[in-house]
Amino acid sequence: MDALTQLEQLSLYLIREAAHHFRRPALLWSIGKDSCALLHLVRKAFLGRVPFPLVHVDTGFKPPEMIEFRDRLAREWGLELIVGQNTAALAAGETFPSGRCSRVECCGRLKTDALKATLAAHHFDAALVGIRRDEEGTRSKERFFSPRGPGAEWNFREQPPEFWGQFQTEFPPGTHVRVHPILHWTERDVWEYIRRENIPVVDLYFSRDGRRNRSLGCWPCTGTVESSAATVDDVLAELRETRTAERAGRAQDAESEGAFEKLRAGGYM
Repeated sequence: MDALTQLEQLSLYLIREAAHHFRRPALLWSIGKDSCALLHLVRKAFLGRVPFPLVHVDTGFKPPEMIEFRDRLAREWGLELIVGQNTAALAAGETFPSGRCSRVECCGRLKTDALKATLAAHHFDAALVGIRRDEEGTRSKERFFSPRGPGAEWNFREQPPEFWGQFQTEFPPGTHVRVHPILHWTERDVWEYIRRENIPVVDLYFSRDGRRNRSLGCWPCTGTVESSAATVDDVLAELRETRTAERAGRAQDAESEGAFEKLRAGGYM
């Protein structure tokens, strides 16, 4: 097998293991390229169907192109979509754009709190997430099967070992588990897979007037990068040359030292 197929085969195995071992799993769908690749893998693992719900946390500040893409794909593919939102924080104006909190606090309210409330309301015991080790330093500490505490908090110092292709999939009752089927992929792997499998992605990833999004998030906190990449092939060519970090445009990552790790420890994706 070629390297990309080897990556795919492990991901398919992890997805099927999650479906087998957990009573009520869900797929967290951020609408970004990684979660779209993961959605494709889930459909491939189960012969074109998705046997569990998709959860999208809508902060109220996502670009309209992302929401339009989400609704169109959910409709065309017959996906069971659950949209979570912290309506109380939005109504109270407790968001970064209002100036009443920092970017990190805004993420905590609109993303972390909304996600935890949605998972609890629907009694999901596992969530499949499209994160990768190479994307950000804190995520490099994750496991494929990562248990969370009662409040979905994450203690990276107490993660189960995963050696020689052996994964812990049995956990005490009441444990919430995050499953990371593409943890071992790189940004370039994802784009290679998107090209090979013809996976649809939001067109914000492609150049408009000399700029594009390398990473997608809320519009007040996500910047674009200078780029002429208008196709997937162009993006792959650009990745061979760039020295810019993938999340360089995500302002909350750099707001304070350790801020992103604190977010993830509290239950953020």
